[in-house]
Amino acid sequence: MAIRILIADDHHVVRRGLVFFLKTQPEIEIIGEARDGIEAVEMTMKLLPDIVLMDLEMPNMNGIEATRAIKQECPNVKIMMLTSFSDQDHVIPAIEAGASGFQLKDIEPDELVRAIIQLKNGENQLHPKATSHLLSHLTAKNSDERKPLDGLTKRELEVLNEIAKGKSNKEIASDLFITEKTVKTHVSNVLAKLELADRTQAALYAVRNELTK
Repeated sequence: MAIRILIADDHHVVRRGLVFFLKTQPEIEIIGEARDGIEAVEMTMKLLPDIVLMDLEMPNMNGIEATRAIKQECPNVKIMMLTSFSDQDHVIPAIEAGASGFQLKDIEPDELVRAIIQLKNGENQLHPKATSHLLSHLTAKNSDERKPLDGLTKRELEVLNEIAKGKSNKEIASDLFITEKTVKTHVSNVLAKLELADRTQAALYAVRNELTK
């Protein structure tokens, strides 16, 4: 089944360019276009896409506000920020609002398709600039809200550490000499035991708890 996409961007040329390219991809179905954050929220609630490609700076309601509203009403819909901004003042609020992905508009078209597929499969990967800002922010931030790690096995801790490095299931399987199916099982167990929604939250959790090495 094709990945159902809603595109939210106030620039007509950008929006149409994305539609034109993504419609050539058999894995993707474009189900709607929104010109601002308000339309993005309304259309998401009506159409329930798998993923919203969300611009940051839009009139009436910006992408961060729209993301927060969508995640409150439709928590299962995933948001990928697709923007020209990579500074921490945009990256961190976007992720905290509930975005699962963050990519820049200069991304290669084929890379964008891969990122969309990975996001749909739960393999959230942020642009390196976004990851850098997040890690700096969270390393500097003292957090007392730490869930106990006692429930995780040694292998699950290893997988969590690899997730924090931004690795895909295939890469983790190769590095730990286990199958991808086994990795998926460990990832599911980690998310369930730590009560986390996705891999992005798992990566942030690992940094907060100083698991990365």
